[in-house]
Amino acid sequence: MKLRERGEQETRGLLIQTEILLAKWGIPREILLSHEDEMSNQSVLGMGGTVTRTLAIATNVFREVMRDRILYLIGFYALAILLANRLLPEIAAATEKKILLDLVLAAMAVLSLVIAVFVGTGLVNKEIEKRTVFVLIAKPVSRSEFIVGKHLGLSAVLAVLISSMSAIALGILQFAQVSFSLPNILISSSFLFLQLSLVTAIAILFGVFTSSLLATLFTFGIYLMGMASQDIVKFGKLTKNPSIEAATQGLYLILPDLARLDFKNQAVYNLIPSPEILLGSALYAGLYIVFVLAIASLIFSAREF
Repeated sequence: MKLRERGEQETRGLLIQTEILLAKWGIPREILLSHEDEMSNQSVLGMGGTVTRTLAIATNVFREVMRDRILYLIGFYALAILLANRLLPEIAAATEKKILLDLVLAAMAVLSLVIAVFVGTGLVNKEIEKRTVFVLIAKPVSRSEFIVGKHLGLSAVLAVLISSMSAIALGILQFAQVSFSLPNILISSSFLFLQLSLVTAIAILFGVFTSSLLATLFTFGIYLMGMASQDIVKFGKLTKNPSIEAATQGLYLILPDLARLDFKNQAVYNLIPSPEILLGSALYAGLYIVFVLAIASLIFSAREF
């Protein structure tokens, strides 16, 4: 009797925790109730319910990350670029405008990368360490919805961050009378978002099965190798060694080619490629994100908690 009463108390406690968490995420309680009858009513498992739950998780992630003073980075970015605009004429010999244009794009990429890596690796790992994962994986939220929702939430944060910094950069460049191409800047910023959304997916993947420290190191390593993937292939060809060439080709096929999503230099020198190439790069990023999130979902589903 005592064991049965204890089991009933634990079940009630889990349901209460789940309802509190669902209320925090903004998921209607009716979804939980309908999930109890999922064997007789499969409508909850349809696309509509999945989208609702995934968006609710994404919204919660977006709010939590925004509350962590992420927006302070936007102010820091603006102050850093204004300071550079003031100091560059004194240390650069008639090239300050070119340097400023390079700087606004590079600083935008670095700050956004820091958020994608450090926040992305902790999105899932933090839930595991705090043991809130026991409630998070309880019905009615599936583990794949949990992973996709986390990714969408952080991607939305990156979209706000990059859009805000792009607007600040355009304003400062206009104020400093630096010549630039608006379409080029917008294309560069858009593909920066795709690049970092892919990095976020990789960070979540590593965060699923490693510690936060290892996930951060692995993600930075993949980022550096992905940015240099084309150079790695060129190095393999220069060696004229079949084994090394095969190894570098294999790395190129496995690693994400992040360099093909980097258009900072092309934006500065007005060398943006054709729309066909841009579309191909965008599709590549989207497919790779789906592939990485699918692997993360499979690993997370296989884990026992």
